[in-house]
Parts: sequence; C-alpha cells; structure tokens
Amino acid sequence: MDEPTLVDRIICAAALAWKDDGEVLATGIGIVPRLAASLCMASINRELMMTDSEAWIVQEPVPIGPRSGPHGDYQIQRESHMGFARIFDNVWGGKRHAMVGPTQIDRFGQANISMIGSDYARPKSMMLGVRGFPGNSINHANSFFVPNHSPKVFVAGEVDMVASAGYNAARLARGWTLDEIDIRLLVTNLCVMDFGGPGHQVRLKSLHPGVTADQVQQATGFELQIDAGVPETPAPTADQLAQLARLDPHNLRATALGA
Repeated sequence: MDEPTLVDRIICAAALAWKDDGEVLATGIGIVPRLAASLCMASINRELMMTDSEAWIVQEPVPIGPRSGPHGDYQIQRESHMGFARIFDNVWGGKRHAMVGPTQIDRFGQANISMIGSDYARPKSMMLGVRGFPGNSINHANSFFVPNHSPKVFVAGEVDMVASAGYNAARLARGWTLDEIDIRLLVTNLCVMDFGGPGHQVRLKSLHPGVTADQVQQATGFELQIDAGVPETPAPTADQLAQLARLDPHNLRATALGA
C-alpha cells in the first residue's frame, strides 16, 4: 500500500469532527471538508445526513468531481426532499454542523470571510461579505479547515471583521452566553486544534508528521495551550483510504493544500 498523503491524513482527522453528532446535517465547504463529512457518514457516524448539494438528502455520500470516465454511471441515491425551508429548520434548530474555511481566525474563534483591513469603507481586500456566518455561529456547531496555517490566518488581536461569533463575551448579543457557541475542531496543514484549553483557549490536539509544537506556535498569532506529549495525527487506515478513493475518484484532494 502506498504511503498515505498528508491530505488523506488531514481528511481522516477532520472526519472526526462529526463522530458524536448523531443525526445532524453535515455541511463541508470545500474539497477537504466535503470529503471529511462524506468519510464520517460512510464509516464513522452512519446517522449523519448529507445532501446532494441541490435539494435532496442522500442515502450515501456523493462522490465529488465530474461524472465521467469509469465513474460516469454513478447514480445519486436520493432519499427525501431537502428544500431551503428544511435547511433553515436544521440551522435554526441546531441540527447542523458545518466545516468552513475562514480567511482569518482569532484566539476567540471569531472568523472573517468579509474583508481585509482596518477600514471597512476602504478595505485592502474585499471578499465574500459575511454570508451565513453570523447565524450559523450562534445556531449550530461549526469547525474550521485551514490549508495554510500562518499568522495571516490565525491573527493576533481580533479578526479584521467579525463575521461569525466566537468565545468572546464582549461581542455577544444581549441575552447570549458562551455556552451557546460551539466550535469543535480547527484542522490545518500543520495540526489539529480545538478550544479545550482554559477559558476556551485554543489547544493543540495533534501534530502532523514532521511538525513540531514550536512550529505551530510560531505560525499562530496568539498563544496556544500546548500540553506535554502532543501526539501525532493518526495515519489513515486501509479502509479509510479505500473510502477516499471511492469518494474522490478523480483525486481532486491532491490539489487541496495548494503548491
């Protein structure tokens, strides 16, 4: 068997974000989060729900990429209609867990996908706007995937614009508490982290092969909780690699971490 790639290891680690969720709607935005949710549904949490990215709940995760070549005869196993009304019911009812890729994340878990710069009227770079981040962050669980772990992503201070709420009591709307914020995992090209440190401090959970805790800290703009003996991120099993080959028949994941 070929040596597993870093991206395979990352996907398998990210799949654990949903392992204890039971029957919730899993949303993975991007190749790695989508494959991670699919792998979890296929082999870890079989109660997990996913859609065909259009309007249907599916019985099994749908492989990514074009329906061409030897995979052109794949038939999506649709189960029930999942229109926008049902999607919003899941969101507002807390029965969803999304993994997304913010442009900036701070020590509170506040995330930014809107703009870069200190002046919203004159941004250095304008991006997506906040989209669904505000409502998602206060209604259901969220996890983050970062393909390039650096201080430009994990910023010192606060993100340039708070698009999603984090563990920052000073910015919560009246009546909300930190107990209603649920950020599970932060998975990057260097490591896996969570908010399990004191006062929801970001904690280092595992290191990918060849990466040290010092390297992760130097690539992060705020102090991490780093315990002694941080383990290595587990390698994928043979079954997981076979599942990934089926879920990603065109090997699109090979491009997910960039050059």
